[in-house]
Amino acid sequence: MMNSPQEWPEPIVRVQSLSDSGVSSIPERYIKPPTERPSFCHVIGSERSVVPEAAAEAEADVDANIPVIDMSGLESEDSLVRAETMRVVSESCREWGFFQVVNHGVSPQLMDRALQIWREFFHLPAQDKQLYANSPKTYEGYGSRLGIQKGAILDWSDYYFLHYLPLSLKDQNKWPHLPSNCREVIDEYGKEVVKLCERLLRVLSLNLGLKEEFLQNAFGGKEIGACMRVNFYPKCPQPELTLGLSSHSDPGGMTLLLPEHQVTGLQVRKANSWITVKPAPHAFIVNIGDQIQVLSNAMYKSVEHRVVVNSGKERISMAFFYNPKSDIPIEPAKELVTPDRPPLYLPMTFDQYRLFIRTRGPQGKSQVDSLKSPR
Repeated sequence: MMNSPQEWPEPIVRVQSLSDSGVSSIPERYIKPPTERPSFCHVIGSERSVVPEAAAEAEADVDANIPVIDMSGLESEDSLVRAETMRVVSESCREWGFFQVVNHGVSPQLMDRALQIWREFFHLPAQDKQLYANSPKTYEGYGSRLGIQKGAILDWSDYYFLHYLPLSLKDQNKWPHLPSNCREVIDEYGKEVVKLCERLLRVLSLNLGLKEEFLQNAFGGKEIGACMRVNFYPKCPQPELTLGLSSHSDPGGMTLLLPEHQVTGLQVRKANSWITVKPAPHAFIVNIGDQIQVLSNAMYKSVEHRVVVNSGKERISMAFFYNPKSDIPIEPAKELVTPDRPPLYLPMTFDQYRLFIRTRGPQGKSQVDSLKSPR
């Protein structure tokens, strides 16, 4: 794998500092091209929020939402309930690439504590946060941009990225020491979310007609990679001109997102519309990543999504990425390849694959599409 660059191409500006300064307009480097920005805005009380593009795409259906799945159904004594729960998971992976899970086994109190810890971190004095400033070499730490293209149009967000697995990359010295119990909460949260990811992979494997441990083994068994990005979206004076996170599909295996359910922001592409996700309380939003799309030979879909921002409220979300071991070539499962459905993708290790987004930043689905086999 080629080496990642050591330094950012331009001086880093914290988006939170821009927001806190009270600017009435956003700098030009955050203004998206007209085809990428939300083009309508409407007023709700004193808040100005955005709705999806209307010129090039249909407006999002305000009544639509990604499926919400009660995972207790997987343990039901009623075989019909178990079968129906499995069916809804399968349909969600094939049709949406996204779903929410409730009654998933992770403590609601732990979820709340984790969000609160990170909210407190982002409101620490700037000099305390700057101790953890990151670089494009690993992205680990406190950051404000993705991609290293000089002059790129940036997203209206700051973040904190950290490695959780493998243990060789788990360096708690790079985890914040403030708030005081931050590291302990992060570690406990990570352990519980890893268990949930393992459980979900078993369900996804069975729904593909594969052995229960297939996807876990394809990821490297117990030697998987896991990391977390905590996203902080400050208030924005012109939310109709920018995005908190540009459109992309997740490059890894599977993502579990914990958002604040009081403030919406995540939008998922469905056909020609952007659907604003309405988070259920204490639910995880699960989305299929590019690596599972490849392994499933596109039976499961990784779907483009983006984040809009708000002039009246800031927002925090925690994305936990459950990924293949970095040096294992990922390619379509042989069991899912037939004369009528040949392998759609060329093999590539996850290490090679994720360098794309580290170099260029979010770019829709262009990377996974570039892996398609010549036909």
